[in-house]
This record gives sequence, structure tokens and C-alpha cells, in this order.
Amino acid sequence: MTPWSWSIMALLAGFVGLVWSADRFVEGSAALARRLGVSKLVIGLTIVAFGTSAPEIMVSISASLREAGELAVGNALGSNLANMGLVLAITALLVALPIQHHLLTRELPALLVVTLLAGYTLYDGQLTRPEGVLLVAALTITLGALALTRRAHTEEVDDEIPDYTGMAATLWFLIGLIALVISAELLVWGAQNLALAAGVSPLVVGLTVIAVGTSLPELAASVGSALKGHQDMALGNIIGSNLFNLLAVMALPGLIQEPVMDRQVFYRDYLAMAAMTFALAIAIGVDYRLRRNAHTGPGEARGHLGRLIAVVLLAAYIGYYVWLFNTL
Repeated sequence: MTPWSWSIMALLAGFVGLVWSADRFVEGSAALARRLGVSKLVIGLTIVAFGTSAPEIMVSISASLREAGELAVGNALGSNLANMGLVLAITALLVALPIQHHLLTRELPALLVVTLLAGYTLYDGQLTRPEGVLLVAALTITLGALALTRRAHTEEVDDEIPDYTGMAATLWFLIGLIALVISAELLVWGAQNLALAAGVSPLVVGLTVIAVGTSLPELAASVGSALKGHQDMALGNIIGSNLFNLLAVMALPGLIQEPVMDRQVFYRDYLAMAAMTFALAIAIGVDYRLRRNAHTGPGEARGHLGRLIAVVLLAAYIGYYVWLFNTL
């Protein structure tokens, strides 16, 4: 077999392994935490929320240890772009996604602040260790702030925690963790070799192949849930995943490697991600305000993310890729 074949096989095996092991790891962790008496609130804000970004986090660690920090940063930015321009857009094309009031008052403002903070860390073309610490500190503060405002909204976490015995929870936790590490190593090794063979930087591979690949499970889950009528949390899950990507996934290369990056990382990739984030926030806010006189009951969604916004997001995502490949 050729080196290309081995690299592609490693890439595919890494993707499949990450998807499977992330679910096992999160289920085992959540069940084990509940067995140890951890509150549903803490489990929901940390372990369950971590689940959507677990593949990106493990890839970031593996890439940073292999001195491919640009790949890790590209994975974080590219995953956010894919979450909005691919996952959210396609889901909203199929069914209108309700806009809950708490998204406008809590999660969305947090994401906008974090997006600006991420820009600050990337502006000089280097992600340093103090900046990595800053991002981790911001993650802690964000989770704490969300915990203070979500004490009354923890009942939905019950459905996401399997009822394992202590032994089974521990076993799945360990199996999931080991498989995550192995899968991430396979994925990064294959990606690095493909980048070398194709003559592109690991950053581009992180922004494209890996970012889209790690977002495909979220796309399948979001579309599947929406078609079954469980679309209430789709928008919130995307916002939460993007928060974790910027604060956890992107912090790791700074803490481990302190990568020096091409200026295009800020002026092209970060600005594209930030523009899409703020455009999405504006669209959500405008739609919600336009429907402020609608007759809705307590806790019901007042606005909806519909097809028009979805088409704009998808077009912007395609436009970013055109821009990316034209600047290589």
C-alpha cells in the first residue's frame, strides 16, 4: 500500500474511533459522576456539554504534542465555522429552530465575548502560554456564570445520563478515554502525512478535513433530532460547542506548544469565524425582537431560526472555502 493509502486509512479510522469513543467516554463519565454524587447541574454544564467537543479536544492535545499547533487552532476555528455554516444551516433548512429567551440573555452574549477574547489571543500570530491560561480561566468563569443562571433548568440532563452500575460506568469511562487517545493519534498522524504529501500546511487540514470530519457526527445528531421533533436544543448545543472550541480546544496548543502561526489565521480564518458568529447573533436577535408581540406562553420560544438565515449561513460557509483555497 502507498503512503497515501495508509494516511487515508488512519484518517478514516481516527474519525470513526473518535465518534464512537466520545460517546462512550461521556456516557461513562456522566454515569460515574452521578454515582459519586455530583449534581445534575455540574454534569450538564461540564461532562455532557464537553461531549460535543471531545473529539476536537483530543485532536488538539495530540496535534500540540506532535508540534502541530496550527492544526489544533485550525480545528477549533474550522469546527466553529462548520457548526454554524454546515450543521446549523442544514438543520434549519429542514426545520425551523426555536429561539429560546435564555440564549439571548446568557449563552449568546457569552459566545460573543469569548469570540472577541479569542481574537485578542490570535491577533499577534502566536498563541502563548499566558494566553492559553487566560482562555482556560475564561472557560472556568463562563461555566460558573452559566451555572448560577441555570439552576432551574437541570431536569433535561437526566435523559442524557445512562443508568450504569459503578463498575460499568468506570469500565466505559476507561475504554472511552483510551479509545479517544488512540483515535486522535491516528487522525493527527494521517492528517500530517496527507498535508505533507499534498504540499499544504497542517493549518489548512485542520480548517477543512478535520474540522468537517469532527462536525459530521453533530450534523447527523442535529438533523436526526430535528426530524424527530426534538429541535428545541439544537441552537443551544451549537452555541455551547462553539464556546468549548474557543476556550478549551484552542487553549491547549498555547499551553502545550505555543505555536507561531501565519498572519492569515487571524485576518482570514478568525475574522471569517467572528463575522459569521456576530451575523448569526444579529439574525437571532432581530428575529426574536420582530416576534416580541407574538402570543407565547411562559418559557416558549418567541422566534425561530428559519430557511432564510440558513441559506445565508450556508452561502457564507461556501464563500469562506472559496476564499481559503484562493489564498493558498
